[in-house]
Amino acid sequence: MTSSFLILHGWQNHRPEGHWQHWLAGRLTALGHDVAYPQLPDPDTPELAVWLGEFERHLTTPGRKLVVAHSLATVTWLHAVSRDLPGLDTVERVLLAAPVTTAADFPEIAGFALPPLTGLTPPSPTRIVAGDDDPYCPEGAQRAYGDPLGITAEVLPGAGHLTPDDGYGPWPSVLDWCLDGEVKLTAR
Repeated sequence: MTSSFLILHGWQNHRPEGHWQHWLAGRLTALGHDVAYPQLPDPDTPELAVWLGEFERHLTTPGRKLVVAHSLATVTWLHAVSRDLPGLDTVERVLLAAPVTTAADFPEIAGFALPPLTGLTPPSPTRIVAGDDDPYCPEGAQRAYGDPLGITAEVLPGAGHLTPDDGYGPWPSVLDWCLDGEVKLTAR
């Protein structure tokens, strides 16, 4: 049986071909998997309620899903969990890549402040992967996300925000994780 994947992008992401998420969607599709990689509305000036509506629309489609969220989509995902969005019970596992804590610093995304994380129980298993030098999560993914969620973040040296500018076009280990959730995520 093939898996269904929901790949969710972040702020200012127009799904460029050079991004690892675009590459991942193509690889998974080529392997015969069902892949949803939607262009979320207004990626330059998003609204949390609108993005949550899109998440719900994709989560409530039939079948089990694996979710791969990057950047601002990680915050949106945690809002979905905190609000018990319909369809969360269809999620088998989640990857939160390059989660952000600086939304309040940017007027365009100030409405995406993190929900309270302590006591929040995301679908299991949930993995976190981030660069040790991510400018959008200066306190570090482990401290900001991993500790309050009770998850050990996988921290990649020098990986920045895991964007094409940081060298993240093709990223074989994220494909490997999609195919086998036990795989350790490594730098590109």
